[in-house]
Amino acid sequence: MRIAVIGAGAVGGLLAALAARAGHEVLVTARGEHADAIAAAGLHVDGGWGAWVAPVELVRSIPNETVDLLVLATKAHDSAEALAPWAAHDGTPVLVLQNGLGGEQAVRDALPHSPVAIGLALFAVSLTGPGRITVTGPNGLTLGGDPAAVAVAEPLLRDAMPGSGSPGGTAELVLAPDIRGAQFTKLLVNQVNALPAITGLSVQQTVADPALRDVLARGMVETVAVGDAAGVAWGRIGGVDAEAVARIRTGGTAAADELACALAAGMGDVPNPASMLQSIRRGRTTEVDQINGAVVALGASLGVATPVNAALVALVHEVERTGAHLTPAGVAEHVAAARRAAGR
Repeated sequence: MRIAVIGAGAVGGLLAALAARAGHEVLVTARGEHADAIAAAGLHVDGGWGAWVAPVELVRSIPNETVDLLVLATKAHDSAEALAPWAAHDGTPVLVLQNGLGGEQAVRDALPHSPVAIGLALFAVSLTGPGRITVTGPNGLTLGGDPAAVAVAEPLLRDAMPGSGSPGGTAELVLAPDIRGAQFTKLLVNQVNALPAITGLSVQQTVADPALRDVLARGMVETVAVGDAAGVAWGRIGGVDAEAVARIRTGGTAAADELACALAAGMGDVPNPASMLQSIRRGRTTEVDQINGAVVALGASLGVATPVNAALVALVHEVERTGAHLTPAGVAEHVAAARRAAGR
């Protein structure tokens, strides 16, 4: 296949490198020093799925030739700008590979004739330097969406992801019959994302701190309440399924605390900085508005209070503005004040 990965950062870059290693022709877009490094020496990958250099082709102008699949892997808030130059490829299937919500609609607005698949990555990967990617959590991916796009993306992913086509493989590919339900479960899992950006700590360190874990658990409870109010049919993401959501629904913060600990344990010993902290470290805007902000916006439309998620959104934006991280005690104080103000 001939694919184009729009936004070959950590997640997009890893998929590009995996596809190239499997023998596919891969075009990528990137920016800054990362783009220059890819153009000069390819994408260097190490970590949980081995070490190799992927000979991907950096494109600085949009190709006229046919592409079999577009992969949108920018931050969700960059989707519209990133897609605009690809208007001539309207009709080409698109795989949206992002955290948060918004990317799918951006594709439908920019490329109205393109079928859209959605990929929810469970693997953890860090951009460790220009042109360099490290896999810290070699996990799988959930796929769903328009059947015409899934039909193109599925064989590529089964071909590219290590062991996905064999029993006991390290990267299970799961087809979701209801991708919206799976997206909301990923929103629940992605509650682990904001606190590292605010504190500068890894996910594992965040969960190990009792004050931060309490904030995380309360944010999870809000997310479940919002999803339930929206009528979501919760889907499975890795080890998190409808039963895990039901435990939070009935058990509240205690059950959410258990889930947070299980997620951190599943990440292993290599510190996982989470994508938002990686963005903070590079001086980039995070996707907090598409993750925690999406919970807040939907909650407001449904009459569900979300003071914890609202506080996390505000704190991430404050760190984006100042570059100064908060202590766990400082975070807990801000969130407690937000809950008191909301009568929660």
